[in-house]
Amino acid sequence: MGDLSGAVPLGEAVVVVGEPLRPLAARYGLAWRAEPPAEGLALRQGPAGLEIAGDPALYGHPVRADFVSGAADHRRRFGGGRGQLVAKACGFGKGVVPQVVDATAGLGRDAFVLASLGAEVLMVERVAAIHALLDDALARLAVADELGEIAARLALRHADGTTALADAIADWPHAPQVIHLDPMFPHREKSALVKKEMRLFRELAGADDDAPQLLAAALDLATHRVVVKRPRKAPPIAGPAPQHVIEGKTSRYDLYVRRSLRTDAASP
Repeated sequence: MGDLSGAVPLGEAVVVVGEPLRPLAARYGLAWRAEPPAEGLALRQGPAGLEIAGDPALYGHPVRADFVSGAADHRRRFGGGRGQLVAKACGFGKGVVPQVVDATAGLGRDAFVLASLGAEVLMVERVAAIHALLDDALARLAVADELGEIAARLALRHADGTTALADAIADWPHAPQVIHLDPMFPHREKSALVKKEMRLFRELAGADDDAPQLLAAALDLATHRVVVKRPRKAPPIAGPAPQHVIEGKTSRYDLYVRRSLRTDAASP
């Protein structure tokens, strides 16, 4: 389900744990151990799917991708539909359902929202351990009652968007009308839980210092627009200035528009 073309060996900070996951470790080129390490992060089989876990005092609760229950299910049903900031930024409108490449997929939260609204979405994730979580979540989504059609609109690639975005998109049977970016940023949330989850992601993914290169790659490939999620008061990514900004309470989207999605949707 998750293509490994363009794969990159990010995620060495995590150790794959348990005999049943030995093939997964080999698939991604990650270290494997029969038993959990005394410290650091472990990719393991949890009661509800694959998860990454470490010392709760440092990293909080185990992290997993989940499209079926919890926050994802609540957001799908009650999150505001096309009124959500990400939907507005990606160009959803009357008669417009864009085709979206999420080039920094993370745990797939925004990608799932967009797919639940009808968009074809390609998730691109460069960190091996996080890609594994997404692949596992997609497999569970595909067999969930009444949610299979959403799973059918989600595709996944393991690739570094800064260097291999074109290759990741090449065999996707849709045009990259919108490319969505949410690179890492030194957030200053007050929630200790969020801080712990961010610490885990930073150990796996780094600080996304190559965000300007990722933006340049996206601008080369997007047929209609690139949308970049930023903390509300953060500077734009270095490079061309965004033409438009959609701002929320804590975050905003910088929009780099090449042509109108609405005009193309209205064309015969």
